[in-house]
Amino acid sequence: MFDPKKLLNDLLGSQIPGTGSTVRDKGGQAMQMAKDNPLAAGALAAVLLGTGAGRQVTGTAVKLGGLAVVGGLAYKAYQNYKNGKAPAETQVAGEPELLPPPADTSFHPSQAPQGEDEFTLTLVRAMISAAKADGHIDDDERQKIAGKLSLAGIDSDAEKFLMSELERPLDLDTLVAGAQTDAQKLELYTASRLAIDPNTRAERGYLDLLAGRLSLPDALLDHVEATVSAAKVPAPGEQAPEVPGSGKATANSRW
Repeated sequence: MFDPKKLLNDLLGSQIPGTGSTVRDKGGQAMQMAKDNPLAAGALAAVLLGTGAGRQVTGTAVKLGGLAVVGGLAYKAYQNYKNGKAPAETQVAGEPELLPPPADTSFHPSQAPQGEDEFTLTLVRAMISAAKADGHIDDDERQKIAGKLSLAGIDSDAEKFLMSELERPLDLDTLVAGAQTDAQKLELYTASRLAIDPNTRAERGYLDLLAGRLSLPDALLDHVEATVSAAKVPAPGEQAPEVPGSGKATANSRW
């Protein structure tokens, strides 16, 4: 059995062989390497999710590791929401510090009722489902991905899992059911938003549908958007997106 946490780390911060940098640090470089020399690329995030356009997770978020990144961002968004801040207040100049979620909160991996590994797999499935939302991963693209995965430095079990998920029809019922607590629902949405930049109507529609199925308040979603955007840097030539929502959020007591 493969290590789900390592797989999530790879999706959020794969090492680019020979550079000492992560895919999300230098997304454009990773994609160019993949185009020029697929054998040397070996970057799982570049292969599966693509990082040549849009925005890339960087800085302290990458250094934490995948599970702590998702939990930390979701927790930070929830805290800002609960404290009544406006989303725009969370987007300050410079790289924001991101900490793992506190151990005594439901956002910490050790609090997962189904176990860390099982919930980590749910987060990976959420990222892949989001990546498929715009429909660009068709049969031809899956064949290309299959050819590159064997060169990406992952074990055969992880490769089989990824290909199975890529071929699986969208099943929101199963995905949503994988989040057993309110904190996990927010983490599942956060992981999905991390996987993509909703630049198409299909991607935005998918995130909206997912948020509705998870019963997440609009004001809280605005904080997730602001927090995730603050943890990413624009790719060359891209302008930072406008932060949605400007009013004060009203906290909710489910958490």
